Amino acid sequence: MVSFLQGLFSKRKPGVGIELATERINLVEMRKKGQQLQLVTLATIPVPEGVVQDGQIVDTPAMAELIQAAITDNNIKAKTVGTSIPGREAVTRIIPVPADLSDDELKEYMNAEAGLYLPFPREEADVDYQKLGRFVDEDGIEKVQVLLVAARKEVTDTYVETFAQAGLKVTVLEVSNFSLIRTLKNQLEQFSSTEAAIIADIEFDSTELAIVVDGIPQFNRTIPIGLYQVQSALNSAMNLPPSRDVSELQAMTLPVTDTMGALNDPNPGTNAIIKVFAELADELRRSVDFYINQSDGLEMAQLLLMGPGAAIGQLDEFFMQRLAMPATQVDPIESLSIAFEREIPPEQRASLGVALGLGMRML
Repeated sequence: MVSFLQGLFSKRKPGVGIELATERINLVEMRKKGQQLQLVTLATIPVPEGVVQDGQIVDTPAMAELIQAAITDNNIKAKTVGTSIPGREAVTRIIPVPADLSDDELKEYMNAEAGLYLPFPREEADVDYQKLGRFVDEDGIEKVQVLLVAARKEVTDTYVETFAQAGLKVTVLEVSNFSLIRTLKNQLEQFSSTEAAIIADIEFDSTELAIVVDGIPQFNRTIPIGLYQVQSALNSAMNLPPSRDVSELQAMTLPVTDTMGALNDPNPGTNAIIKVFAELADELRRSVDFYINQSDGLEMAQLLLMGPGAAIGQLDEFFMQRLAMPATQVDPIESLSIAFEREIPPEQRASLGVALGLGMRML
């Protein structure tokens, strides 16, 4: 299997970061000049309906053809790729293990223990792990935390095979949450070890939630509410035909409301949008409450909104009022202080968090 985590900060032959999402492909090629990150190539390619379903690539030849066309059209010379699988396709766990294990003993230990944490048979899984910090448990025994990451082989094999059909080699395959954390490095460093950041990546057909402490995802959940669900509610309220085009929705600005939302707004479309986002906020609150109830002395510091949904105006205000916590709509380009020659539209900028994180991994 291509490593999920090993060599996270190691040098490698430069390549291209490519995110395969339900409705789009984001392609990023980056360079570093001194301390300045430069975006050499950026392309976003629409993905037709039916190529990706529920986060899985179901039409490998069609996706490979789209990737190959993007590589050719943008004159990309690199043959190595960093990509990611959605959080819903991965299992991540932080496991305490004895601190005195050698590297070989730890490998044997993790291979033996991994099956206890997986919802599918161990032999069907690709597994990777990374050592984190040491700690002393309640019995006074020194241990080390290990981050376990696993996914079904059929998922990882599909990604590797898709890129192979496009003439590319996958050298980095990670979970999208890790890509986002890399992009958010500057923001996350502002929080202490007793403060948690909530990353809500509002994608086309779902929202990937990650609660992060000290740069490590402690809790992950996929919520089946994304821009498509908001768009569908809007079309239904306005008696419009179904559509996958969310560009007009992304350009909208939500009304500033009280904690009950704008449910009495005379515009049925506004009411429909607010209702779906209120459902998403409720699901976020349930997840946060669940995690907080299991954590001692941890404070929820900030909600970081990313993904295509984060382009909607005043969405941070809505979540601040609904959840009573600070919220920020993250511009990944601005967050990383990336230099780029041309202007990037706000809706495209919002959707680049994963791709930019992959591009940084491939520097």
